[in-house]
Amino acid sequence: MKMLQTTVLALATASLLSVSAQAAVDYAGQPYIGAKVGQYSPDIDDADDIDDATSYGVYGGYKFTPEFGVEAEYLTTSDTDVFEDAVEKAEYSADVLGLYATYDYAFPTTALYAKGRLGFAKNEVNVDVTNKISSSLNESFSESDTGVAGGLGLGYNFTPMVSAEAMYNFYPSIDLGDGDDFDASGVTLGAHFKF
Repeated sequence: MKMLQTTVLALATASLLSVSAQAAVDYAGQPYIGAKVGQYSPDIDDADDIDDATSYGVYGGYKFTPEFGVEAEYLTTSDTDVFEDAVEKAEYSADVLGLYATYDYAFPTTALYAKGRLGFAKNEVNVDVTNKISSSLNESFSESDTGVAGGLGLGYNFTPMVSAEAMYNFYPSIDLGDGDDFDASGVTLGAHFKF
């Protein structure tokens, strides 16, 4: 009987230590870094449709628990035409720098998860106007604003160390004056490495 009690006690202790070790792994914190590519979609109140730009950038973060974390992102875009006629050509590019709180929901028994993020970002738009007749009439200007930004998406854990995410993002609106706002959103596809 004494041997049975000792065996049960040993198994119970081993099980408790195993659960504690697993919990420590899950909640120990996990940094990650990645790259993304996507589409930046601007909208101006009193203007014709503006072409979407190709966006690309880097991001990184830290998960405090399996659900909650923090993430920083830098996103830039290609130069994209606004308009062109016989006299002038205008192009824009954008830069977004953001800091977000994140929440991940892992779907049970799958490697799929949903991700939401909410925080603050600086959205800056640069415009270059080229005069085809006289280069002395060329001009460049930029406008920016800082405000609430965020996104929603789905991710997939290929391995415990490598994941990919597709996200819809919204960025701060820029006040252009005269009642015009430059609104922007975008979709991105990113992959990151956890270490």
